[in-house]
Amino acid sequence: MEKTAEQFRETSQQHDEDLTFPFENFDKLKAVGYPALSIPKEYGGGGISLTELMKHQETIAKYDGATALSIGWHMGIIMDIGEKKTWDEENYKKVVADVIENGALINNLATEPATGSPTRGGKPETTARKQGGQWILNGRKTFSTLSPVLKYAIIVASIEETDEVGEFLVDMALPGVKIEETWNSIAMRASGSHDVILEDTVVEEEDLVAFRTPGKKDPSGWLLHIPACYLGIARAAQEAALKFAKSYSPNSIKGTISELPNVQEKLGRIELLAMEAEAFLYSATNEWDQADAEARRDMGPKLGAVKTSIVNKAVEIVDLSMRVVGAKSLNADNELQRHYRNVRAGLHNPPMDDMVIVNLAKHSLERTDDQ
Repeated sequence: MEKTAEQFRETSQQHDEDLTFPFENFDKLKAVGYPALSIPKEYGGGGISLTELMKHQETIAKYDGATALSIGWHMGIIMDIGEKKTWDEENYKKVVADVIENGALINNLATEPATGSPTRGGKPETTARKQGGQWILNGRKTFSTLSPVLKYAIIVASIEETDEVGEFLVDMALPGVKIEETWNSIAMRASGSHDVILEDTVVEEEDLVAFRTPGKKDPSGWLLHIPACYLGIARAAQEAALKFAKSYSPNSIKGTISELPNVQEKLGRIELLAMEAEAFLYSATNEWDQADAEARRDMGPKLGAVKTSIVNKAVEIVDLSMRVVGAKSLNADNELQRHYRNVRAGLHNPPMDDMVIVNLAKHSLERTDDQ
């Protein structure tokens, strides 16, 4: 994966500046069969473990954070559905066959302007109306990452005349599906996270693939692709700081700034944070890989803690890296300013810090009650 991902570095700065989508990166990922690696082997995929997936995602993020975050949604979703078997098997087989043969990509589209993050419990304003043996979908989805190259979208919609919320498998080529190029964030600019609009989009009865029920959900190990991405970005920032420190020699000193105690202190703190983050991430993925379904259900608080801890450490690593480089890190053509903007996006990816911390408090209180 490193050999493929290294090529992304060549265009990452330009795509960020131009607010363009890196189609060529996804062509390269498809060429090496990456989209199928996380499909379970029983369905013809690579069947890689969560640990292997996170290492690949971290590697991609070192070279292009937006590409890593984007492909991470597909990789995790297609793994999760296959492992938990939450869909009718024929629907899943149809999608994964397309992934294996054609590199088809999928993502959940759940966020909306009025409801915000779906993790906060808002009911979608996108609607699904039953008409005969079909469903008619109407609504707008925001933060639709990967939208320029999606073959399938899992649209979360409120089912009319009921209190139910369903997940509908939608082919993006269907009539009534439109991408509105609204994405203009300062972070993850090359992720193609535009709005997707559905206007009387008709899907078949069997395309209602799942229901969303309120309350406690089973933990999803695949969401660790989020901290893996930001750890990769932090490692890229660290490399940039190290290269600068070892090469920059102002005429006020002999040698390079890498020999200065204050610079070494910052570089040491960066390495400590990165080591802690890496250890926490991969101890959790190894635990997940070795756990059975029942043990995985108890891992929710830990998975949330991994995300919160690593993302905040990644933000600090990038900040320290910029302090090593100094004002030059703010130059528009310096990669560090891009890493700074991109890494802060992690603070707004689920789960949110406040929810994680409260859940950890409740978990510790429950553990005390059981003793």
